Amino acid sequence: MWLSNFVKRFNQSVLGHKFRRTTLTAVFCAAVLAGLGLSRFVDFPLWVLIVSATLIVVVGRWRSLATLLLVVLLGMCIGGLRGSVYMDKLTAYEPYANQKVVVVGTAVDDAGYGKQTQLAFDLKDARVINPDGTASAPLVGKIGVSGFGANVIYRGDTVQVEGKLRPAFGAKQGYLSYATLTQLKTHMTSIDMFRRKFEAGMQSAIPEPEASFAMGLLIGQKASLPANIYSDLQMVGLIHIIAVSGYNLTIILRASLKLLGKRSKYQTFIVAISLIAVFLLITGASASIVRAAIVSGLSLAAWYYGRSFRPIVLILLAAAITAYANPLYIWSDIGWYLSFLAFYGVMILSPQFRERFLRGRIKDSVLVGIALESFCAEIMTLPLILYIFGQMSFVNLLANVVVAAFVPITMLLSLVAGLAGMFIAPIAGWLSWPATLVLTYMLDAAHILASIPHIFRENVFLTTKWMVGMYALVILVNILLYNRLKHDKVTMKTLKKENALLRPNAGLAGS
Repeated sequence: MWLSNFVKRFNQSVLGHKFRRTTLTAVFCAAVLAGLGLSRFVDFPLWVLIVSATLIVVVGRWRSLATLLLVVLLGMCIGGLRGSVYMDKLTAYEPYANQKVVVVGTAVDDAGYGKQTQLAFDLKDARVINPDGTASAPLVGKIGVSGFGANVIYRGDTVQVEGKLRPAFGAKQGYLSYATLTQLKTHMTSIDMFRRKFEAGMQSAIPEPEASFAMGLLIGQKASLPANIYSDLQMVGLIHIIAVSGYNLTIILRASLKLLGKRSKYQTFIVAISLIAVFLLITGASASIVRAAIVSGLSLAAWYYGRSFRPIVLILLAAAITAYANPLYIWSDIGWYLSFLAFYGVMILSPQFRERFLRGRIKDSVLVGIALESFCAEIMTLPLILYIFGQMSFVNLLANVVVAAFVPITMLLSLVAGLAGMFIAPIAGWLSWPATLVLTYMLDAAHILASIPHIFRENVFLTTKWMVGMYALVILVNILLYNRLKHDKVTMKTLKKENALLRPNAGLAGS
């Protein structure tokens, strides 16, 4: 009797269940990510993709368990085939490993001074110049470069690098150190000219190191930031505010939505999308800002059409898009994992904690919101950080409240100061003193917190078992929270309508 009842319930709840389109979308994105990850070890035949795609056309409209399984198979095949193609491209590095080579490529960013006063930057679209003068096909990924020879290297410049190409770990596929650098061609667009003039205006209006810190806040430029300030920010967990990330983008978008909120949706949408595009051009479209731009663009599109994304679908969709475009993210880029783990903490854990544990005015407090979102992002990223880097800050939450809370107003004041330095230099000092005051406060606060003994620990590594166990515990807490909240219709309606762009500190997730 009990067996027949179990079978009946199983048929009704599983076999007879009609899955939502959002569920199928989330499962498909997760399957694509799984296929990309497995493609380094498993070959995915093309015929399986063709068969699964054909069967989905037949049974897809029923959205049954069979549809779900076919979606998983199709997603894994798509990700696996993409990964296999990219793996073949990576083999082009093998003949040049640990060999002295001459490489010509494009600088990804402005060069800064690294170890032993070497110019350091990343190179893309690199071609190896063979002894007979011919060039190889462009190598995929980025090559880290540091060396001597050229006085300055700007983003977009064509550079020749001569040195020994060594294998690299993480987001780079190779590294050339102590290399000979030759600037072959300078490529300066109107956006680059504006950025450099703006930087010069900032430096004429605001003293150093506040000017360099302001450029880090606005566009993520940290090459000119003094080492002691970078160390202070690292020790207190504030590196994300000077890394070009979703934090900068979110502040800009929220400001535009507030200013244009009373106008038509169409105008607001166009202005917001245009700001995203301009910000990408100015900052150089790094991986972190592209991820944030995808999430922001999808959220804006949903808002414009009166829809709402389930946060987990938004996260998985953005992750699948970025990893499919560049499988190296899922294979070796720790920043990619940290970014989406933080997204999960800010967009999923934080609202659930807020709705479950906060009441009254505290619930709507900006400072409490910043602290809560920082805490949730820290929960999600800390196990991986400890596993990979073995370091942590004990004043991260406090620093985000007393320093990061001032980032939006500081960005506005710094923008005014930089524009004043560009166009009305004689009175720029009068217009820039508010920015100088707030920037000085932020740097001093970070330095005081960094001076507290024992607030930054290194060599505190987690084992794989402990890391997996901690994430399992977080997921369990997440499930329990959701089960407590899902019976409250008002709370669930609030969570569904909530737009990540409109929350005070949502951009932390893009750091």
